[in-house]
Amino acid sequence: MLTHAQLIFRIAVATGLGGIIGYERDLHSRHAGLRTHIIVAMAAATFMVVSAHFMFYQGYLDSTKHLDIDTSRIASAVVSGVGFIAGGTILRTGLTIQGLTTAAGLWLVTAIGLCAGAGMFIESVAVTIMGFISLSVLRFLEDRNVKWLRRSVLLVMNDGSDRANQITTILKGIGARVYDFDYAKEFEGSQVTISFDVTFPIEYGIDRFIKLLESQDGVRQVRVRFHKDPHFI
Repeated sequence: MLTHAQLIFRIAVATGLGGIIGYERDLHSRHAGLRTHIIVAMAAATFMVVSAHFMFYQGYLDSTKHLDIDTSRIASAVVSGVGFIAGGTILRTGLTIQGLTTAAGLWLVTAIGLCAGAGMFIESVAVTIMGFISLSVLRFLEDRNVKWLRRSVLLVMNDGSDRANQITTILKGIGARVYDFDYAKEFEGSQVTISFDVTFPIEYGIDRFIKLLESQDGVRQVRVRFHKDPHFI
């Protein structure tokens, strides 16, 4: 039977390792960042510790010679339950599909937490290192031949039934990717406000991009703001 200090140490190791993955996500301004990953890893480790050791604190051994306990049931429920959190990071972006990597990262720190909670420290550290490399180093191999500009855009337009599709279709036509799309409609003033983050190839140029937005029918106001992401220009 492990001591309380040993069990708490397992949870602390999982918390620290989960924080490493969360810090990488935080650097890239993802919705699930440092605190979310820390809490998920901490919770997973706690569930694993409870699953593997709860019988020692119930007094069963004092009156029973043989115990038949399935210690894997709590851990398996954790693996299934983390899908709710991971799914939320994907649905967060509205009209665009974003957050798959962050969702996978949450699944990863769950595994790290369970691993550390089971006392498999070498394995949990190794998985953390591999996960961090996959998230940080390998991202530079994606789209390595294309440099991107990232900007935050706000458009004020005349009312129209298809404004959102109109803008996203035009941007996709130049190879742009749209994130965090927000739509607001003012019924009294017949006005539509659209805001979003967008990345597009640097070769297209910021001047051409702004002129493209200004040339759309019904546009009253265009605001383009620099995005503070160190991996974009």
